[in-house]
Amino acid sequence: PRGVVRMASSRVMAKANTAPNVVVPKSVRLTASLSPFCQRPTTLYSKRAFTKRRTLALVRPGELQVTASKEETCYVTTPIYYVNDKPHIGHVYTSTLADVYARYQRAIGRDTFFLTGTDEHGIKVEQSAERLGVPPQQLADENSAAFREAMQTFGLSFDDFIRTTDTRHKDQVAAFVTQLLGKDMVYLGEFEGWYDEGQEEYVTEKNAQDQDYKSAISGKPLVRATEENYYFRLSAFQEKLEALYESNPTFVRPAARKNEILNRIKEGLQDVPVSRTNFTWGIPMPQDEKHVIYVWIDALFNYLSAINMGVAGGDARNKYWPAGVHVMAKEIAWFHAVIWPAVLMALDLPLPKMIYAHGFWVRDGVKMSKSLGNFVDLECLAGYVETYGLDGMRYYLLVQGPIGAIDANFSEQRLNELYTNDLVNTLGNCASRTTAMINKYYKGAGVPSEMGPDGERVTFEGYDFPALAAAATAEVLQSLEDFNLPAAATAAIKLVQQVDVFITATEPYKLAKDETQAVQLAAILYQCIEAVRIAGVLLEPIMPTKMDELAAALGTSDVEGTLEERAAWGQMVPGCNVQKVALFPRVEAPLQLERADVLGGMRVVRLLRRANDSNARQGATRKPLASRSAQLAYAFVAMKKARVL
Repeated sequence: PRGVVRMASSRVMAKANTAPNVVVPKSVRLTASLSPFCQRPTTLYSKRAFTKRRTLALVRPGELQVTASKEETCYVTTPIYYVNDKPHIGHVYTSTLADVYARYQRAIGRDTFFLTGTDEHGIKVEQSAERLGVPPQQLADENSAAFREAMQTFGLSFDDFIRTTDTRHKDQVAAFVTQLLGKDMVYLGEFEGWYDEGQEEYVTEKNAQDQDYKSAISGKPLVRATEENYYFRLSAFQEKLEALYESNPTFVRPAARKNEILNRIKEGLQDVPVSRTNFTWGIPMPQDEKHVIYVWIDALFNYLSAINMGVAGGDARNKYWPAGVHVMAKEIAWFHAVIWPAVLMALDLPLPKMIYAHGFWVRDGVKMSKSLGNFVDLECLAGYVETYGLDGMRYYLLVQGPIGAIDANFSEQRLNELYTNDLVNTLGNCASRTTAMINKYYKGAGVPSEMGPDGERVTFEGYDFPALAAAATAEVLQSLEDFNLPAAATAAIKLVQQVDVFITATEPYKLAKDETQAVQLAAILYQCIEAVRIAGVLLEPIMPTKMDELAAALGTSDVEGTLEERAAWGQMVPGCNVQKVALFPRVEAPLQLERADVLGGMRVVRLLRRANDSNARQGATRKPLASRSAQLAYAFVAMKKARVL
């Protein structure tokens, strides 16, 4: 008999078609909770493609509108990525976090809009284009296309890809800045201070001293600059921002990042420039075209322009504001956590629900650097994807990444360990042997039933799988609300581990030899396969391709509903056929390296780049290897044997 779950009075109720009711213990009953980062009621997600171009009427001063909606929505964003850079692990990681969160939001029934894109204006793009001898727009087009291709290659389910060179964006930015001018939130002034050219931001005298007059990000010297610019009155929002942080402790996450930002706010806020005059590649300042709108202000407005918040008369996409979460790396947290909410306050717009600023990746314990040769770029990531599969890489990035306040170490050794332990030996092996036992012992009869001759579920002391599965689902949902995505993955894998323990304890392969144990054998295998199915449902947003393969093998691809409904106990129908499935092929462990070996290998790579000896170069690179760390090790060993070091 098949259990069908329905939401009623905010509790999961279980109803069976023909069998007695399956009772979910009170301790694990799920309550339908509303995310603190998203809005009201539920519609199932449907993928949208916004491809039509149209002319937009712009908001004039005093006409800014917000269209309310009764639907429950969730707006998820990445930062827009600067086209003067090339896609690398940082971009992929941030986007994967946002993608997994968006997929979970869709799975629980929220109308979700996922935005990413590229930041294409500014002096660095202008200078790079000049060096290459091409127009800035051409450079922006080429590099933006590379980012979009990378996002698609890594399976990101974005609904829109915004570009700051889009007409829809430029026109709305001008309209918003006009609004700020009309409210006297922007004024013309002159400023002298320390400027971080790499980050394109001014640094206070105190921070400049604390940083030894170097960039906190790049380490390059700060520049003393004097400019006439238009300035946003950030200082006017000192008290409001402090009050925001005190009243809403989850506005910025993780908590350590919030504390850093709040402490900096309390040092005192200075007005910030919204225009520059030392370049021309950007959006002209309204009413004063010798000024160009500052790249950070330009970029921040993408979150509004993508959903047409600057369009007169409102737009259907307005329902997605305020954003549920802005996801980014920590180096741009200040702009999003301080300047952005102040600008929104000045425009009388609601604030985003959460700013999530994760940490950085390092490589084998060493800071990533292009000069060291240990940078994890797209080419390097593609090698890992070829070896471990896209979903294997997504799982590693999500579980092992720097989602908290501390930076994370990228290690192929750890990648292999996590992939082998969680995906090959646990999830993959459990799915494989459970489907294999069903096919072996029931020879075409399909999945057995867990019901005994008396019409009651056959139970096993210490293994209440309906309760265990409900508890896992509840933990996944709570982790989602906390933006603790690694914990969501761990909860699902833990359910599979419990199945493994159950198989070891009950030994179905022995019971199959005893006809008197047929009822127990059937119940064991049903409960194993059903728990594996539920774990697959819970892991879909993290590993969508592999979990689709699992659902197809179990014959449950057509099971519809929200995540809670599909994760309810009893969706496997006795008698349905399942196919043996091999989800994750085993990968040989990489060569283990000590830190000294890594540094030595990097040194060799640098030597090779400078060397003229073609024999030495061929000796270190002639053998094709699967990963960058293996290449480093090979180069180190080869050169050491040659007594170059």
